Amino acid sequence: MSRSQGSPERRQGRERRADETVVATTSAERYVMSAGRTSRLAVKEGDLFLYSDDLGQVPGAENSALGLYHRDTRYLSRLELFVAGRQPVLLSAGAEPGYAATVELTNLEARTADGHALPQASIHVRRTRLISDRLHETLRVCNYHRREVEVFIDLHFDADFADLFEVRGSRRRRRGSRMAPRVQGSTLTLSYFGLDEVMRQTVVRFHDPPESFKQGRARFRLRLSPRQRTVIRYEVQVTDLDTPGEAGGDLDERIGVLRREYERWESGATLIHTDNDHVNRALRRGQQDLRLLSAVVDGERIPLTGLPWFMAPFGREMAFVGLETLLLDLRWARAAVAFLAGRQGTVDNAFREEQPGKIMHELRRGELAATRAVPHTPYYGSVDATALWLLLVGELAVWTGDLESFEARGPAVDAALAWIDGPGDPDGDGFVEYERRSRVGLRNQGWRNSVDALVHADGARVEGLVALAETQGYVYYAKRRLAGVFGQLGDVERAERLTLEAERLKSAFNRRFWMEDEGYFAMALDGRKRQVRTVCSTVGHALWSRIVADEYVPAVVRRLMASDMCSGWGIRTLSREARAYNPVSFYNGSVWPFDTALIANGLKKHGYVQESNRLAWELVEAATAHRYARLPEMVCGFTRQGTDHPVSFPMACSPDANSAAALFLVLQSMLGIYAQAEENIVYVHNPVLPRWLGEVTLSNLHVGRTTMRLRFRRAGGQTSFAVLDKQGPGRIVVVE
Repeated sequence: MSRSQGSPERRQGRERRADETVVATTSAERYVMSAGRTSRLAVKEGDLFLYSDDLGQVPGAENSALGLYHRDTRYLSRLELFVAGRQPVLLSAGAEPGYAATVELTNLEARTADGHALPQASIHVRRTRLISDRLHETLRVCNYHRREVEVFIDLHFDADFADLFEVRGSRRRRRGSRMAPRVQGSTLTLSYFGLDEVMRQTVVRFHDPPESFKQGRARFRLRLSPRQRTVIRYEVQVTDLDTPGEAGGDLDERIGVLRREYERWESGATLIHTDNDHVNRALRRGQQDLRLLSAVVDGERIPLTGLPWFMAPFGREMAFVGLETLLLDLRWARAAVAFLAGRQGTVDNAFREEQPGKIMHELRRGELAATRAVPHTPYYGSVDATALWLLLVGELAVWTGDLESFEARGPAVDAALAWIDGPGDPDGDGFVEYERRSRVGLRNQGWRNSVDALVHADGARVEGLVALAETQGYVYYAKRRLAGVFGQLGDVERAERLTLEAERLKSAFNRRFWMEDEGYFAMALDGRKRQVRTVCSTVGHALWSRIVADEYVPAVVRRLMASDMCSGWGIRTLSREARAYNPVSFYNGSVWPFDTALIANGLKKHGYVQESNRLAWELVEAATAHRYARLPEMVCGFTRQGTDHPVSFPMACSPDANSAAALFLVLQSMLGIYAQAEENIVYVHNPVLPRWLGEVTLSNLHVGRTTMRLRFRRAGGQTSFAVLDKQGPGRIVVVE
């Protein structure tokens, strides 16, 4: 994109914004559901992705999310192929690599270009596409009719240049200027000059000239003898260059380049192999999806959140990915810590809900963000990202032993802790709370952030300052972890102070949130300090954080594993008995793999091995039931019947970074691996492989300055482990 002078100003924490350009706010539902949904194909690399139906088509339908996107802008809202004047018929489709897809198509009964009858299934089209720095597509057309045929192949292109907030349902009063399509030879240029004074362009370039190319419609007249093949190649570039690079390069060669780049990236991670092919496939899919969903921002490869709605940096989600993948790849944790520290709040800005020390929620780079119609530049409306970032900073120090980097983060850590103890606790009651400050901000600012996600048992909306149960757990966990690191640095006074603060919080939490009659903790405290007596999954995060008092753990475990919470595919976000329960909702009864993985980890920490491994198997089976063994963002919360497929949630992101990372945390739970790299120790605490997993081998496992290879085996109901190789000073300590 090119930007002219005169972009919106930012001064003293106040921002001039074009509020009149948008009607809907960011606190509205995050999608618009449309009828007639079919399976989707997604291909992505970096900030560029194409989201199409299984035929590879982007029909340009109203309320459709399909399209070619780059940095929160849709650069193609229509991309349609026609064979002999009609929509093709799908034979098969797949996009397992993530950056490439192949679609096999044939024709409906039609007429040839010279008017003769063309029987169905006479023409075969193999549609191969790749995303690199641009979209590449190759159409291999073959005639399987017994006679020579002359057939039209048409491709239609259009671009609405919609901001992703518009695609998700926001409405605008004013827009920038769309230019008329411009065709020069084999090249089509679609242009839009936005209210942010940015010229956005989509350039479509064919390798060979079409017979005609008008108003975004390219037509090829192909004369094919029986069994004759021909190829149509084109590419689509989103650009601000006056003279885009030349089209060219073999598609297979480009695919090979990307495949090798993925292999190089994966070689820096822990290599995990098991004796269960389903587990191996799901783990490999998760690792590939993490790389697929990433992008280089300011020179650092970071995980973006989910395709298509959330291809952006999110503070909470980046922290969770880092915490879930400590066993797999510490690069995700390092990237999240650095990226979020670089965007830590510095001023008090109600529009963006920014405060000094606070960690960002979401960063957007589209037109509406650039004109300040939405506050995502970045937006800070997350009550828990700060505590999760602090926890990740502590975990990274523990796993790497790099205390110098930890000390270098000292000012950011100090600022984040000051936010937790200050603005994060506006009424001074010792709990971290939130209340929306921006009229276009999120009403609910925990992970459960849809408009209807926080309700009392009678269905009434939760009002006022809200203290979420899980957030208190994150704060407790972060302070305890940081206390350990400060102790390693010799700052005993600070370590003791953080420990004392954490224990005071734990005591207050167990006193104020416990519901004796339910045998469970409240979802939250509302603005009047009343318990929100709704049974939900995020109390399971409190097990993970260890804020739950020992005396209450058995009751919490029983409730989580009861049939109203445990669906058979994981833990429901809301009890099936709750008045607000809806299995087809974001947070009121759906099942999220990462949520279940955190709970499984918490169960194992408290010695509930069978329950933890049961949830692990449910996640593995859910992955196996999905295309490419890919865990989506969520599934519907319907009770599992036999060995059926989990019911898909219609607007779930897939792939999704937190779901991609979930099984690595589950595996860490089984193996009981924890680190204290400064002391060169790897702890193995009560490893228990389930009956469906006989052997796990970890190679290239990095802890501090040590690289090791470990093998875990199950025999006779017992799990043993062996150190197959070790390079560096680390030692293994077994904890009973």
